[in-house]
Amino acid sequence: MKKLLLLAGIALLGFNANAQEEKKGLEGTWWVAGQVSFSTTDNGASETKSNTIVPIAGYFIAPTTTIGLGIGVINSTTDAGSLTIAESNTFIVQPLVRKYWGLGGKFFMFGQASLPMTFGKDKITDDKTTSIGVDIAPGFDYVVNSWMTVETSFSLVNMTSTTLKPDSGDSTNSFSFNANPFDLNPGTRSVGGLRVGVKFLF
Repeated sequence: MKKLLLLAGIALLGFNANAQEEKKGLEGTWWVAGQVSFSTTDNGASETKSNTIVPIAGYFIAPTTTIGLGIGVINSTTDAGSLTIAESNTFIVQPLVRKYWGLGGKFFMFGQASLPMTFGKDKITDDKTTSIGVDIAPGFDYVVNSWMTVETSFSLVNMTSTTLKPDSGDSTNSFSFNANPFDLNPGTRSVGGLRVGVKFLF
């Protein structure tokens, strides 16, 4: 009888441990991801080179909820022969929060809200641009193993307030509301901006 009670106790402890583990989910897990892109466009008369580097780090504050912060830069230069006709540098800060829902197995759906803020400078005219937005993006995540996932997402709705401060003259403000994918690169916000990447857990 004592052995039976002991076995039952061990089984109960094991069940509770598994239940606690399942309940904990990814709580307390750190992750890193980001966006890296390089492009060159040549139309014959001029050549434009652009690069985007935005590393993102985050932390699961609850079993299915994570917060993160992306910090990076976007640089663009347009040359016509040996003459630089356009050059800009943009600094990006993007805090975000994401909520996950299980779809079965290793597949998850998530909803993400982020606050992308960009601070740009035109190095030719010395004009400065500040942009603050709100972006709502759904996505899907597939867990490959204990330390990596593959995810895809697109912007559903975004709002952006932009202030242009020229080197001389008055500042101008503009506001935009879009129900289409949102790309951090200025001038390329268009439908179809699907984002695919990997996320590393540790």
